Amino acid sequence: MITLNDFLMVSVVLFCIGLYIILAKRNAIQVLIGIELMLNAAILNLVAFGRFDRANNAGQVFALFAIVLAAATTAVALAIVLNVYRRYKTIDPDQINQLKD
Repeated sequence: MITLNDFLMVSVVLFCIGLYIILAKRNAIQVLIGIELMLNAAILNLVAFGRFDRANNAGQVFALFAIVLAAATTAVALAIVLNVYRRYKTIDPDQINQLKD
């Protein structure tokens, strides 16, 4: 049987992979993927704690709101990345040194 510790270990691995991607990569899209992995690790924790707490479904409900907010945040972030690429012809955050003319 899968225990709470198994869920938490998978969540820790996902969070560490996301943190590594954020710290090591210089591509804006890869940084967004790292943020999404970290957010998915937190959502996995919420669902796992909700599964093992039979009294209420607060973990699942909160996870649902977090998924909706993550989708909205990703849409806005991708729109910003596309506009930056259109203007500067790069998505490397280190090469963009000015945000206004």
